[in-house]
Amino acid sequence: MTRSRTRTAVGVVLTALMLFPVYWMVNVSLTPQQDMRKDPPDLFPLHPTFQGYQAVLNDQLPYLLTSLLIGLGTVALTLAVSAPAAYALAKLRPRGGGVLGMVLLIAQMIPGIVMAMGFYGIFLNYGLMNTWWGLIVADSTIAVPFGVMIFTAFMSGIPDELTAAALIDGAGSVRTFWSVVLPVSRNALVTVSLFSFLWAWSDFVFANTLDSGGSMQPITLGIYRYIGNNNQEWNAIMATAVVASIPAALLLVLAQRYVAAGVTAGAVKD
Repeated sequence: MTRSRTRTAVGVVLTALMLFPVYWMVNVSLTPQQDMRKDPPDLFPLHPTFQGYQAVLNDQLPYLLTSLLIGLGTVALTLAVSAPAAYALAKLRPRGGGVLGMVLLIAQMIPGIVMAMGFYGIFLNYGLMNTWWGLIVADSTIAVPFGVMIFTAFMSGIPDELTAAALIDGAGSVRTFWSVVLPVSRNALVTVSLFSFLWAWSDFVFANTLDSGGSMQPITLGIYRYIGNNNQEWNAIMATAVVASIPAALLLVLAQRYVAAGVTAGAVKD
């Protein structure tokens, strides 16, 4: 019992230390500008103000909407490409499937800045620079290899009897994928969708390289510009960071059960 309580106490302390920067971000976002340089600083917002959040709604809302659009577009494109590809690798087993799996694994190791430089030349030639749909394509190149690996691991664990029964009933490969395999792959769908959205939502390298002059820019560039233009208004800067963190935090909390099942799928074989 004593050992269990000690572990619990240590876990609580470590968790508090890890979450303290998040708390301090919220604390500063509620601190009035005149109290920002107090020494020592207030550990709690004794006189909270929401001026920073008002500034966020006035200045950052277009960036947030653009990030939401890019994130949802990345999720849609990633699922449209990775799910059928994984079904082919897991159930149809084409020639060269092992080589393709290795290529996808290697693709995960390429630094983002290297890919951004490659996209820069391609986008410049095809007129995709400074466009939000160009960012969807770029962000999907990060998410698709991950999605294929997660879907492949999950779909490999689906009993072949299910797909065989569908084939006996007259369903082709496409109908089997859409009506049988995809519905039972819910955990993998949620996992891939979540990580795809988070990658697109938090992307800065692609955004700064491929959309630095566009009329629709994501929130990462909005925060970057805001820090440069308002480097003394720290409550507004921290309020921007808090608002930008809310969608990711909510998605992680709501989808954690599905993510745990989706990531571990295929790790153990019967």
